[in-house]
Amino acid sequence: MNEEGTSMKVLISGANGQLGYALQKTAPTVIGNNASAVSVIALTRADFDLSKPEALAAILDTYKPDAIINAAAYTAVDKAESDQASANTVNALAVISIAQWCEQQKIPLIQVSTDFVFDGKKSSPYLPDDHANPIGTYAKTKCAGERAALENCSSSYVVRTGWVYCEQGANFVKTMLRLGAERESLGVVTDQVGTPTYAVNLAKMIWALLSVRPEQKIFHFSDAGVASWYDFAVAIFNEAKAQGLLTSIPQVKPIATSDYPTPAQRPAYSVLDKTQTWSELNIAPDHWQNALSSMLDEYKKQQN
Repeated sequence: MNEEGTSMKVLISGANGQLGYALQKTAPTVIGNNASAVSVIALTRADFDLSKPEALAAILDTYKPDAIINAAAYTAVDKAESDQASANTVNALAVISIAQWCEQQKIPLIQVSTDFVFDGKKSSPYLPDDHANPIGTYAKTKCAGERAALENCSSSYVVRTGWVYCEQGANFVKTMLRLGAERESLGVVTDQVGTPTYAVNLAKMIWALLSVRPEQKIFHFSDAGVASWYDFAVAIFNEAKAQGLLTSIPQVKPIATSDYPTPAQRPAYSVLDKTQTWSELNIAPDHWQNALSSMLDEYKKQQN
């Protein structure tokens, strides 16, 4: 915060991603108890490349932000299995550099993480303090990034989320819209269970966190409810048909994860418990089906 306490420069990494887009779209004009004016510094990979951790501090020295939201990550879950060094550099080593800079400047860092830090063997929603047991390179590097943030910056927060989608960028919803227009039938995995997260709702939660500034901890956020990928796909097609985005609905066949092998193993169950987040940040839960309707409505407006 500057001396007058009248403005707050918030640096967002990964500005071209889904969450980066949503953070810019939902940025408040003022924030915090002293109603500081918000100034967003949105940096893309070209501006702030996490694959070069040694260069990040100098860039941060140039911008001198009052808070950092690290929404950039190596997110290619399957590719990470054969590109472990790159995933670790972006998801863990870069976070050390960012967190150390934030600690030196005494500013908050919000590190965005993933439901994949859990192994999926639980059958009830994961609490923030449940033991992380990542399976796969992507998950392990994101888990290391959480530790990097929490251990190197005393005013850091970790926000775990999952199944993120938005009208911007590539995601499951837009893939289903494309396949729904092209195919009469398709198979979708039914034995992986989590909760879809509309990036706009996640962004609003992050801005609320930055405004409230509680003690350092891990927060969980997704939309309310539970779904398998199969459930999600069926809902996408039904809502898209209702909104006139599809003229017909393809037949969706439930398939097992074993029928669709991938290089990286994924947790079978990754529902997050958001009770603490909703309460502490005074957030009204939005069911994922309602959020999906909102996203498709926005997407439809962009197509016209």
